[in-house]
Amino acid sequence: MPSGQLHVPALPVLIPLGLALMAVVLLRARTLGVAQIVATWAASWYAVAVFGATTLPLDLAWGAGSGPPDLYRILLVPFVTMRVDDFILNIAMMLPLAAALRLVFGVRDRRRAVLIGFLISLTIETSQLLMLVFVHGDRWADTNDLIANTLGAWIGWMLIQGPALTAALDRWSFRVCPVDHGGLRRGPGGG
Repeated sequence: MPSGQLHVPALPVLIPLGLALMAVVLLRARTLGVAQIVATWAASWYAVAVFGATTLPLDLAWGAGSGPPDLYRILLVPFVTMRVDDFILNIAMMLPLAAALRLVFGVRDRRRAVLIGFLISLTIETSQLLMLVFVHGDRWADTNDLIANTLGAWIGWMLIQGPALTAALDRWSFRVCPVDHGGLRRGPGGG
């Protein structure tokens, strides 16, 4: 099997990706107001930032000349090898998720927001694991990150529960949900 290497830089991927997402929003903007467009752009750039923080830059290698994968980068036992600064950064990375989910998809339920945060984190860590094992990726697959990201999604949901902030998020929301999790109807004026 021939060996090879690939370096994927961050900015040449992330900037076009963010601009493409902005363009997609504009193509669908006929039914959106300016506030919804801006909110969706912000959520799109948040998604791009998370992708960049967890994936890029990326160095890959494959084939006989690449040697064995760095299996020490797989951390399955939580808290034993935890780095506190990484744990805090992973919490912080997911804090905006609940607001982005509410703005773009109308998610108001704590369980759904935290579950989505968990599933996003699981996807990230699984991707990092697979790239590490099969193409000698240079990221870490870490259960501490999964815990921190899920905790960040929950804390982020808790932070947006104040009445003034939820009303502001609903005004800027891409999707209008006729009933919130408490069963109260919300009209254009709040409710």
